[in-house]
Amino acid sequence: MKIIISDIQKGSIADELALRAGDEIVSINNSVPRDIIDYSFLVQDEEIELYIRHKNGEEEIFEIEKDFGEDLGISFESAVFDRVKPCANKCIFCFVDQQPAGLRKSLYVKDDDWRLSYLQGTYITLTNMKEKDWQRLEQFHPSPLFVSVHTTNPGLRAKMLNNPNAANIIQDLERLKKNDIKIHAQIVLCPGYNDAGELLRTFDDLKKFKKILKSLAIVPVGISKFRKESLRQVDKEIAGFVIDAAENFNSEVKKQLAMASDEFFLIAGREIPQKKYYGTFSQIEDGVGAIRLLKDDFEKCKKKLKKKLKTPQRLSLLTGSSAAVIFREFKKEIKVEGLEFEVIDVKNKFFGEKINVSGLVTGIDLENAIEKCAVQNAVIPSVMLKEGSDEFLDGIRVSDIEKKFPKVRFFIINDCYKFREILTIINSL
Repeated sequence: MKIIISDIQKGSIADELALRAGDEIVSINNSVPRDIIDYSFLVQDEEIELYIRHKNGEEEIFEIEKDFGEDLGISFESAVFDRVKPCANKCIFCFVDQQPAGLRKSLYVKDDDWRLSYLQGTYITLTNMKEKDWQRLEQFHPSPLFVSVHTTNPGLRAKMLNNPNAANIIQDLERLKKNDIKIHAQIVLCPGYNDAGELLRTFDDLKKFKKILKSLAIVPVGISKFRKESLRQVDKEIAGFVIDAAENFNSEVKKQLAMASDEFFLIAGREIPQKKYYGTFSQIEDGVGAIRLLKDDFEKCKKKLKKKLKTPQRLSLLTGSSAAVIFREFKKEIKVEGLEFEVIDVKNKFFGEKINVSGLVTGIDLENAIEKCAVQNAVIPSVMLKEGSDEFLDGIRVSDIEKKFPKVRFFIINDCYKFREILTIINSL
């Protein structure tokens, strides 16, 4: 285990000590931190002994005197310094397991680490928690955690996660409740498994945990063409049932906790709820509330659109099927003379057309869509790309596509929950 510094804040204590990226922390007060949580706890004191191994191999011990709680100004590439706890489940709905071979290695990594849940908002199942993990939770009291509940039926949860330890969910939640550790919960709805009466049972069981429950997101199972298990998609009837059941749960607990993801409303053919439905939008990464934010921002932006372009232009937004529905609504209200605003629904041939989210669009599918249309200016949402790069899931890069289509101008929008970047592009044409 090496604790390598990735960045130093200018003017900080670490900067004054001439620490640099690439230097290694050997210990703090003779203790070796396992993660950012340990590190943050160890550097709180007013007096610190910091043992450093510089990038050139030289070692140095610094005796630091500072204010209590004052930060050293050190950043790290990873929040976990030791081994990330891997997932021990084989969930019937796991998307990692329904990918083809040959994608980048990081896409096959399955973690189930409570530290990453607390620090980065990733979901955990609690099935690989050892007693020492629970003791550490009770020591540091990290809150909130993001917990994949799926169902509170012990036998069904063990079956869905393919792990006998999954049956202990009620006991696990009881332990979190005892220590007042708040959670954002998730249910991946799989028709024929945890829907209908089983969903109502789960809602009923979760009522006793409303004290620690900050939100509860219900999302539909995603089914790629590589899925081995026989799973059904959510249909209109099921989607409507989920929306209504969530509302009934909220009425019974007298709190706005349960939220159906945007896709349920699209499938059910219902209006996307207003902002108050989503609270603090804490589960937006799960597709819960993204459309509402986008709609509200469009209402603000449409008033700022220029009236006329100097020369006629076509602007093509390439997106997944779900988002295409919303952007086609926007298209009706974009009144700019000389602008042809086109929404291209990129069909997912790579994973299968049952996958309709933009984040799973691949480079090859994007190329196929561009070839079929007379694209002049192409807008691509950054959710299609690896964070911090121009690489799609299948390894194709935006730069590769630019070479293939040299006459097309490409624009990448970073904030997919707002329309304002598209507004800026339109007004710049």
